[in-house]
Amino acid sequence: MLEKVLIANRGEIALRILRACKELDIKTVAVHSRADKDLMHVRLADESVCIGPESATESYLNIPALISAAEVTGASGIHPGYGFLAENADFAEQVEQSGYKFIGPSADVIRLMGDKVSAINAMRKAGVPTVPGSNGPLTEDAARSKRIAREIGYPVIIKAAGGGGGRGMRVVHEEADLIESIALTQSEAGAAFNNPTVYLEKFLQRPRHVEIQVLADGKGNAIHLGDRDCSLQRRHQKVIEEAPAPGIDDSKRRDVAAACTQACIEIGYEGAGTFEFLYEDGEFYFIEMNTRVQVEHPVSEMITGVDIVKEQLKVASGMPLDIKQEDIKFNGHAIECRINAEDPTTFLPSPGKISYYHAPGGNGVRVDSHLYDGYTIPPWYDSLIAKVITHAPDRETAITRMRNALDETMISGIKTNIPLHQDLMRDKEVIKGCFSIHYLEKKLDM
Repeated sequence: MLEKVLIANRGEIALRILRACKELDIKTVAVHSRADKDLMHVRLADESVCIGPESATESYLNIPALISAAEVTGASGIHPGYGFLAENADFAEQVEQSGYKFIGPSADVIRLMGDKVSAINAMRKAGVPTVPGSNGPLTEDAARSKRIAREIGYPVIIKAAGGGGGRGMRVVHEEADLIESIALTQSEAGAAFNNPTVYLEKFLQRPRHVEIQVLADGKGNAIHLGDRDCSLQRRHQKVIEEAPAPGIDDSKRRDVAAACTQACIEIGYEGAGTFEFLYEDGEFYFIEMNTRVQVEHPVSEMITGVDIVKEQLKVASGMPLDIKQEDIKFNGHAIECRINAEDPTTFLPSPGKISYYHAPGGNGVRVDSHLYDGYTIPPWYDSLIAKVITHAPDRETAITRMRNALDETMISGIKTNIPLHQDLMRDKEVIKGCFSIHYLEKKLDM
């Protein structure tokens, strides 16, 4: 087992990683910016190191500072969490070259899955269903691009190979706009991602966002922990997630999940990962793979009983995956609401001091949060401050428990998006499970 792990992150995920380390008797190192010296995991870690000023660029994204912190504390591994450098192949490579274990897949695998074109080709080879498209980069051949788009059928979407988070995408509804749109997306991709490569896919008009959680050990063993629905999004950012995804044929979901585990074996994947799909008219279409632990991993943990972060740590320690697919028993339904420090109407960030905090409780309620009375939320980072998760034997009861949990949650001193979640948990379409990735934005625009 790894002896000491440096947690290269902050907030709730850093505390989540620390708890998993403590259960495995792994010593912990908390790194923090000057703004984050009072974070809960910094108080609880065995050691802490300040790695820079408030700016993330000079602290949490500062690779030399992170590796220096590992060196001075004698850490044996580095856990990146999510966000920041979690999917940065150069960081993973430098961690390994410096003699530390990167808790995640290899740099080569991160690069493979970080480029959308190579990722889609790898998935197609492994039998994972993909969106009909150009099957590779678009070239300067305008006639070829037009032919591909005609064969797929309009509307189509042009995507940056190095994009993500909703950036580097442009929808084209008719052929007259195609070539100019390709050129614009290439220019934007080159500026934003230092990679002008773009590709083309069929644009699905009312899809859901469904993803599959996997664990693999890089030694030929891989399992899945079922699927999640993450369709309730605002500006391509997930707001509510649930597991399992409602209304999907069981045989279809089993087939796609099996293809994902096979893909993990074929690419030599190690650690936790998520295959993200668009789902429309009963079909799955692969869009990307996240090579890290996800914000919404708790809902998969609640329905399977598997501690995903502990499994990451064990695999990174060189242990083979000791869970077989037949060991996974899916139990009930789980929902997660992301609580952000933001105005629930304008969505402007609301940093500040927490004057009072009370977390909800009761049967089937879990809260992942770094908040405490008197803690000051800084203005420098992501606004996520808590995740409220409920679990129940069925979806209806999970929603009822979430309503109660949200009503019990008390956070004073700042504004939060709890009112939005309370509204959604009483929304008739959400209760029925009848929503696409566009539902929430359309609701907010009404």
